[in-house]
Amino acid sequence: MGDKPKFYITTAIAYTSRKPHIGNSYEIVLTDAIARYKRMQGYDVFFLTGTDEHGQKIEEYAKAANVSPKAYVDKVAGEIRGICDTLHVSYDKFIRTTDDYHEKAVQKIFKKLYDQGDIYKGEYEGLYCTPCESFWTESQLDENGCCPDCHRPVKKAKEEAYFLRLSKYQKQLEDFIESHEDFIYPEARKKEMLNNFIKPGLQDLCVSRTSFTWGIPVSFDKKHVIYVWIDALSNYITALGYDPDAPGELYKKYWPADVHIIGKDIMRFHTIYWPIMLMALGEPLPKQVYGHPWLLFGEDKMSKSRGNVIYADDLTKVFGVDAVRYYLLAEMPHAQDGSITYETLIERYNADLANTIGNLVNRTVAMQQKYFDGVVQTPAEAGEFDDDVRALALDTVKQVDRCFAEYKIADSVSCVLTLARRLNKYIDETMPWALAKDETKRARLGTVLYNLLEGIRYLAVLLSPYMPDTADAIFAQLGTDVRDYDSLKAFGGLKAGTKVGTPTPLFSRIDGEKLITELLEQQKKEQETEKKAAQAAGLAQIGIDDFMKTELRVAEITACEPVKRSKKLLKLTLDDGSGAERTVASGISPWYKPEDLVGKKVVLVANLKPAVLCGVESCGMILAADCSEDDVQVVFVDSSMPNGARIR
Repeated sequence: MGDKPKFYITTAIAYTSRKPHIGNSYEIVLTDAIARYKRMQGYDVFFLTGTDEHGQKIEEYAKAANVSPKAYVDKVAGEIRGICDTLHVSYDKFIRTTDDYHEKAVQKIFKKLYDQGDIYKGEYEGLYCTPCESFWTESQLDENGCCPDCHRPVKKAKEEAYFLRLSKYQKQLEDFIESHEDFIYPEARKKEMLNNFIKPGLQDLCVSRTSFTWGIPVSFDKKHVIYVWIDALSNYITALGYDPDAPGELYKKYWPADVHIIGKDIMRFHTIYWPIMLMALGEPLPKQVYGHPWLLFGEDKMSKSRGNVIYADDLTKVFGVDAVRYYLLAEMPHAQDGSITYETLIERYNADLANTIGNLVNRTVAMQQKYFDGVVQTPAEAGEFDDDVRALALDTVKQVDRCFAEYKIADSVSCVLTLARRLNKYIDETMPWALAKDETKRARLGTVLYNLLEGIRYLAVLLSPYMPDTADAIFAQLGTDVRDYDSLKAFGGLKAGTKVGTPTPLFSRIDGEKLITELLEQQKKEQETEKKAAQAAGLAQIGIDDFMKTELRVAEITACEPVKRSKKLLKLTLDDGSGAERTVASGISPWYKPEDLVGKKVVLVANLKPAVLCGVESCGMILAADCSEDDVQVVFVDSSMPNGARIR
């Protein structure tokens, strides 16, 4: 017997800025289901996940929390790994980019690329988005002049930096993508990358920074730290022991990756920057990059500011781990954004899990106990509908296999559920309770129950990648350990004479209305507690020295006009007493007309870093109060106050 075929699968590593919400957790559960399915098929699987822990944003979060960057990422990385474990994710390795071996390998990769001329030193001047840690040109900004990825303000930045020669490899990358049809998947993502990013021309990529220190130092130029993408993307090979001088055994065994599972928002980095890095290193490219859609809360992207964040560990306490896993996998379309609401989660739980699957298993095992003392009979008397059930069970295996090959996991769940519904229908068609009343139908009754139990065994095997604990519970009730994938090649793997276990409900129905009320009340309390804690922490942390760092001055609005590229911004021209005009962009146009503001005196935050908003360089900020959800009021001061007066 030959060696098992290899299968190397990865998630994107999670950024350790904050605890991940349920939308982030979808990817890890999706990847886990694929890894489990491949193992079940007999593959030698290596499943990698982990955390991305460097960068300016981390440095700023740590400073705000008054802890070191390492202490900050240790805490968040622990939360991320904890959620993986809570969701029963079967990863083989969890990498952290602060791991010593990773940092050393990244330094060697950077040095190799520099020595061969693929990295060079230059100077970067452009527009920088701190949350995304990305530089942009003016033409790349969104319609509001903000970051095209996160739509937050950008600011001008200029610094010495090292660059990766993307332009050198443009033609090679384009040829590779066009000659490897499945490299970027699905097809729509491939067209987007080629037409929107590659063919218009690649600009060389900034790969080091000097404006912050929380990163891996460039080994030969210590004032530079290695910028996010060479650091983060390299994890896929450093986790396997890659070293430019002597790659490790795991690397030789598993690379290239069979598939990178990533969110659609980071396709560009994985299908342009990463392949070019590998080309420059002379290493094989991954076989496929699958960009999955987002999981939304209702129709909105989840965010703390919207108050619509749901966490996986909170959901598992209410619904159980397998129910959460099932929902994530069943509800997410292949190429379109999915949605999660408490209502749809409860609906699927009751309909699919409690009614269809749970009820099927419970009543079938109960009938086997009642009519045959739990002993599985040898199928002896075939009848109508039997062939349909057997054929569907065998076909379901083929359909699920096809769906997994195309990463259409929600479709595969639907196939399994269809089999469960068919088995429920088979009970109604054959009416075992009626057969049990006629002693001459005993052989037929035994056959019917055998077909049901064997069909349920098929369900349990196929459910294993999605709901491993539920599958274990079903096998325990069936009293069998025949659960390998090969046992699905022919209907009849359940041995006659097996004694089924005690019928135990797998899922209990939920009172949806009551639960939603409780969940919303709990969420509201938690938000209020967080808000109070944040306010208390803010009062406790700031001292007079901190307050004095903010320069508040009286300024007079001398001119005001709408910003053409924005519905919210007004461009204010201010006299701050310095003798030079100052421009500030303020999002107050829903509440004020330009003519209402000219001549008024306001409080100016004078030492705020400039930021470009919708093409307007905003040099400061004016103070305003959130009076209610739909009311913002600018803080005006007495006209007798001189322009430039310091407010203390």
